[in-house]
Amino acid sequence: MEVGKFDPTHNVNFAKPRNFGEKLKTDLTETFFPDDPFKGFSDETPKKRLLKGIKYFIPIFDWLPSYNFSLFRYDFLAGITIASLAIPQGISYANLAKIPPVIGLYSSFVPPFIYAVFGSSKNLAVGTVAACSLLIANTIGETVSPTDNPTLYLNLVFTATFICGIIETALGVLRLGILVDFLSHSTITGFMGGTAVIIILQQLKGFLGLKHFTTKTDVLSVVKTLLSHKDEWHWQSAVVGFIFLAFLQFTRYVKNKRPKLFWISAMAPLVVVITGGLFAYLAHAEKFGIQIVGHLNRGINPSSVNRLNFDPKYIAAPIKAGILTAVLALAEGIAIGRSFAIMKNQQTDGNKEMIAFGIMNIVGSFTSCYLTTGPFSKTAVNFNAGCRTQMSNVVMAIIMMLTLLFLAPLFSYTPMVALSAIIMSAMFGLIEYDKAIHLFKVDKFDFCICMLAFFGVTFISMDIGLGLSIGLGIIRALLYTARPRTCKLGNIPNTNLYRDIEQYPDAQWTAEILILQLGSPILYSNSTYVRERILRWVRDEESNKDNQGDSVEHLILELGGVTTIDMTGIEALYELKRLVEAKDIKLSLVNPRIEVMEKLITSKFIDVIGKESVFLSIDDAVESCRFRLDGPNKCNGQELA
Repeated sequence: MEVGKFDPTHNVNFAKPRNFGEKLKTDLTETFFPDDPFKGFSDETPKKRLLKGIKYFIPIFDWLPSYNFSLFRYDFLAGITIASLAIPQGISYANLAKIPPVIGLYSSFVPPFIYAVFGSSKNLAVGTVAACSLLIANTIGETVSPTDNPTLYLNLVFTATFICGIIETALGVLRLGILVDFLSHSTITGFMGGTAVIIILQQLKGFLGLKHFTTKTDVLSVVKTLLSHKDEWHWQSAVVGFIFLAFLQFTRYVKNKRPKLFWISAMAPLVVVITGGLFAYLAHAEKFGIQIVGHLNRGINPSSVNRLNFDPKYIAAPIKAGILTAVLALAEGIAIGRSFAIMKNQQTDGNKEMIAFGIMNIVGSFTSCYLTTGPFSKTAVNFNAGCRTQMSNVVMAIIMMLTLLFLAPLFSYTPMVALSAIIMSAMFGLIEYDKAIHLFKVDKFDFCICMLAFFGVTFISMDIGLGLSIGLGIIRALLYTARPRTCKLGNIPNTNLYRDIEQYPDAQWTAEILILQLGSPILYSNSTYVRERILRWVRDEESNKDNQGDSVEHLILELGGVTTIDMTGIEALYELKRLVEAKDIKLSLVNPRIEVMEKLITSKFIDVIGKESVFLSIDDAVESCRFRLDGPNKCNGQELA
């Protein structure tokens, strides 16, 4: 570098901004196709492009050609294991949804076949889930009574399943998986915990052998109903229920202590159903107030296409149930699939999963099934049983088919109290108080979101509790956007690194040069705050000039964390420049990202501020400032003192 000249900007890219089409393509690709599924398509022959597209959209064509007997051995054992869990769960959760128990068995026959074709997770085991079952019963039950008009109620359940499938498929096709991300981990934790509590309380009907029970799900209504129907309590049913529940909890304890014995816990619900059925048949349990499931039809799923009901008088309930269950089922199913995929260093495509769930529920609504997704308990069993591919779902479906064809009537003597014990045992695992404690220790706001979901579900209703929690989460995100953090940077001694002086108290700076780091997009919602916060930093520095002996002469803004900027943000920078120049302060920018740089060039802000005021690194910017402050004879490129 020549003496008397300083030009650190030779590496800064001031290239002509991309045209609108290029930027739009980049933005849409990043938003809707972050996995870049079509990378390299243009280099392939038409036939290979077609095959690659088929494998991408229909995953079975990707893994089935290389499938072999060695993989099938693992999938066969896993399929048998999850089928043993699917039978009691299917009956139990159908009872929770207030629909005929055989519908729960139907829902574990057709949907697994569909998922095996379109699903991308090798570990997920599909089936019915408790939260969605109760949500359907609660939402549709407000419009039609499942006891007074069971046929219409069931038709609306099929309609809600169809609507749920349409929504899930549309979200997947339109690549709108980002919408599911609004269900935060804290929201799901609180919602599932609250749902578990009310499900446990709901099961007291079967536990105590009650014939009359409230259709409401909040805690106060359930407790009030229990106290007002003391005359219907049957101690015999309660004793049997406690025995079954103690057995189920013991097997869970064994599984937790000895993970390799997971199959004991997986088989326990089926053991309870078989034992309970034999007990009810031999002891004539109905005489003692112990209710049984009743007759189960033999045969595979009948068609239900003509049972879908779109009558304007009732359609509001299925639409509401479809929307709520679609969001919840996707969030739960995708999160569970990804969690187990990570354990095997595998990837799960959220958009593919949405399409798979959607097609699964659409076809299910045509074949007498109600909503299915990826339940945690069944997926955990599938994973621990050593599944290798989606074929384990096919094995489970075949076993369910054989059960429906030959064994369904045998489950007609299953005591309702046994199903209640199975559901209660499963729900105890969803009350994750340890996670709530962890949230409280790590992030109090996350804890509040979790608790709002929990108490909203338990004391108001499931949909309101979920909505309040999501709303608070969105408000939190908006607050972070509207009030982004800025920090003052100083130089770490003996390095060229600049870090937050609050985090690194030993960092050094000079009074003449103020370095600020912005870590958020500058948009209309926060541009005024960002400008005023920067000016406050300047005022704070000026208030200390008597102690420092010098005033601020250079303001450096590090923009590496600013991902985008809008016109309001650019106007804020213009105004900031005018205000600081009125104080004889020179404004410089460091490392603006491509989208920010393009807008600053197009808006002529770079011309106004000058290219010599834009730098690739803070070190370059400080060198330039020192050069201007000290002159060419004194500037030696050393770190700040």
